[in-house]
Amino acid sequence: MDQGKVNLNKGEYVFCSIKDINNIDINNIIGSFKESEGYSIIISKEEALKNNLSFYFISAWITLEINSTLDSVGLTSSFSKELTKAGISCNVVAAYHHDHIFVPYREKDRALNILNDLFKS
Repeated sequence: MDQGKVNLNKGEYVFCSIKDINNIDINNIIGSFKESEGYSIIISKEEALKNNLSFYFISAWITLEINSTLDSVGLTSSFSKELTKAGISCNVVAAYHHDHIFVPYREKDRALNILNDLFKS
């Protein structure tokens, strides 16, 4: 697998569903996606609590600094397969420069070990 760096971002992150994205400071939103039911946003748990937003999945945010492009084939499959073998769920956001993986917070250390083994620098 391509060499690269695996970074754990500090903090706890949650996914929330909101109707009006204008009620949240855009600088506090990690990611968003417009769906027919409203907006799905990724935000720190602290910000979600501050804004009285409901959530149920508390995650750790891992960034893969791997040399890849948006049209690369197989990267997501390779790491999701390894996390699946370990029984770790993941929510993946492929952004312009990096892939971002949100795993259950309690599983962050195991996920980091698996990803670091897969993408040895």
